[in-house]
Amino acid sequence: MHKITLFLITFLALTGLLLSACSPSESQATLAGTSWKLVSYGPATNQTPAITGVETTLTFSKDGQVSGSFGCNQFSGNYSLKDGKITFGALATTMMACADPQMIQESTTFKVMTGTVNFEVNGKALTITAADNSVMNLTSK
Repeated sequence: MHKITLFLITFLALTGLLLSACSPSESQATLAGTSWKLVSYGPATNQTPAITGVETTLTFSKDGQVSGSFGCNQFSGNYSLKDGKITFGALATTMMACADPQMIQESTTFKVMTGTVNFEVNGKALTITAADNSVMNLTSK
């Protein structure tokens, strides 16, 4: 009887470890199906606040689509998550011209959303960091 109990406890513990290793991390699990509003962007050491009164959003759908606007134009495309990283596919955008502050905000944030980047969800905050250490800080909507 003692050997069976020991076997069952060991089996359940190993099963739990295997299942947790196969499940997405908390950040990955919480990113899909969320919407965010831009707070700041730019070099990590010199952030620029998002323009007040300008729709600046980023939405990650559960089906691997990303969409939103960071100043002037709407965008959409694909994304995938793996090991604390987001890989953005090519983003399709509208092609409107806007005032310089909006266009600068938009072009800078789009550069962060190129290829594979790091991300971290901390409560209601999302930080996306590109390879050149450019950052986008967002808050949940």
